[in-house]
Amino acid sequence: MEDSSAIRRARVAPGVAAGVDEAMVSRLVTAFYGKVRRDPQLGPIFNREVEDWDEHIAKLCDFWSSVLLMTGRFKGQPMLVHAKLADIGPAHFVRWLELFRQTAGEVCPPEAAALFCAKADSIGESLQLGVAVSRGEPLPPLRAQSR
Repeated sequence: MEDSSAIRRARVAPGVAAGVDEAMVSRLVTAFYGKVRRDPQLGPIFNREVEDWDEHIAKLCDFWSSVLLMTGRFKGQPMLVHAKLADIGPAHFVRWLELFRQTAGEVCPPEAAALFCAKADSIGESLQLGVAVSRGEPLPPLRAQSR
């Protein structure tokens, strides 16, 4: 018998209804960051900043598991990490979202891909705003530029 917290989490976790499970999270994150590492625009930044890719993939699986399955496993501060990277800007977020959408469409069934992408859009927008504010830059135009 499942404990009541697991049952409650399953009812409110957005990924459950879309069929997201830990295996899907892992497949998506692994495939996506494989593309990111090879991407001419994103690869140089990520490959410079990530010291241990296995550890980074595990942390990002925890992140997406926390976002869509409400597992609470992720412990980190993505805003601080992104804000310290002086060479990232709106074009990088746009490219990240393009690759993410492409990979989600390849790896996930349509309903799960749509949910991952909607969350990625919100997260990307939040990170862009936070980075701009932390640097005292004008706020970037959002949503429209990533579509």
